[in-house]
Amino acid sequence: MAAGTGTKRSRGKGGELLKLRDAALELRVSFPTIKQWIYKGKIRSVKTAGGHHRIPQSEVDRFLFRTRAKTAPERQDLIRRVSGRNQLVGRIEDVRISGLMAEVTLSIGDQRITSIITARSAREMHLKPGQAAAALIKATEVMILRV
Repeated sequence: MAAGTGTKRSRGKGGELLKLRDAALELRVSFPTIKQWIYKGKIRSVKTAGGHHRIPQSEVDRFLFRTRAKTAPERQDLIRRVSGRNQLVGRIEDVRISGLMAEVTLSIGDQRITSIITARSAREMHLKPGQAAAALIKATEVMILRV
């Protein structure tokens, strides 16, 4: 299992083989979109002995390369190069989603910072208590980045 994810990953020709849902999460697309890409030949997959599709990590990276970064560490660095200079890394203490908005509380040292973001953003980042995250402070706004 991959460390801390609870997800089984296997090795193949293009590196790690990801389940379709995991590849979809990394690419920020839906499960049906990944399946359509496979059927249309837009993304390469490997079939298991049981007939299930797996996506090589190299294929996911090929798509993510379009974000101007070839590897996961480079993508992480790219995220950090946002124009804001004040980034505070901490742990998510609480996520409360109500309607269109979400309240995210980070614990940074012995202090707390709270940010109001859209519920959709909180769901897309899969924010959960205990995860590492960064508060990006720009002017009067605080943005949350999952790290």
